[in-house]
Amino acid sequence: MSRIVLEIKNLSTHFFTDSGEIPAVDQVSLHVHKGEVVGIVGESGCGKSVTSLSIMQLVPNPPGKIVGGEINYKGENLAFASEKRMKKLRGNEISMIFQEPMTSLNPLFTIGNQMREAFRFHQKISKKEAREKSISMLKLVGIPRAESIIDDYPHQLSGGMRQRVMIAMAMSCDPELLIADEPTTALDVTIQAQILDLMRKLNEEKDTAILLITHDLGVVADICDRVVVMYAGQVVEEGSKREILKDPKHPYSQGLIRSLPRIHEREQKLYSIPGTVPKPKLGRVGCRFAPRCELAFNRCFEGNPELYVTGEGRRSRCFLYDKQEGEAINDATTEAVIGD
Repeated sequence: MSRIVLEIKNLSTHFFTDSGEIPAVDQVSLHVHKGEVVGIVGESGCGKSVTSLSIMQLVPNPPGKIVGGEINYKGENLAFASEKRMKKLRGNEISMIFQEPMTSLNPLFTIGNQMREAFRFHQKISKKEAREKSISMLKLVGIPRAESIIDDYPHQLSGGMRQRVMIAMAMSCDPELLIADEPTTALDVTIQAQILDLMRKLNEEKDTAILLITHDLGVVADICDRVVVMYAGQVVEEGSKREILKDPKHPYSQGLIRSLPRIHEREQKLYSIPGTVPKPKLGRVGCRFAPRCELAFNRCFEGNPELYVTGEGRRSRCFLYDKQEGEAINDATTEAVIGD
């Protein structure tokens, strides 16, 4: 296995509000190898985007703040790095594609003006060289008429074109790590496929590590190598793409897979996980998914499960896989427990 580019250990990011302290990200751990595509999936509000913003040190402070853990980039802990250090890394070694390109691009400056900024800041080259490199990057991401579009403003481009510009900007300095936060949201299916093909091509040709944040399991199946499932601010399962999609271990992951429409079944009623995501709060006792879980038993409401090993490279935050008291509870035993 190639070297680890990013390793997050027990990351906690809280928001301090008038209603109290809110643990948006709670003891999250994950890692990304060089050239690997890792997907973070989960419902809206599970902490995916806050995790990515924490890596980039872009969580607004106040009210947000990293309160613990490590964000190790090539062995360097960035959890509490200075803004001066982060400016050298952002857009150069670590880049990010934001969810909504229209709000990420400055409407007052041309595409070329915004792209040249990264080149001139990190590579100290002339305006002419920066313009030529910008045009080259726009062509690389499949934008036609790059020589003229570079002088356009963001509002003159379609959503798909703006997203390609964001990818071109993110990849302009050949980053070691690319963080993509819902890069295909609000795009039509055709453009979504093109964006994913582009990201896959960049990953393969430049060996760039990609951390992909999404709620779309179709996107995960298309591009990811490994998957991290998050729920209510915590990692609840981790494994390879095939393992998660074909044999999910955590009841929440199983619910996500069951909710997918099946192309060969007609007149089907889509499954939905009962209940709603709990509001994050400090000191919560019990499994956070227990109130919605069909397999929950007494222990689930009385203790906080750890991430238990369920196979090579696989972990699941569920008491069903706690082997300290013997073998993991199988389905038949679980049904018996629920029946009692």
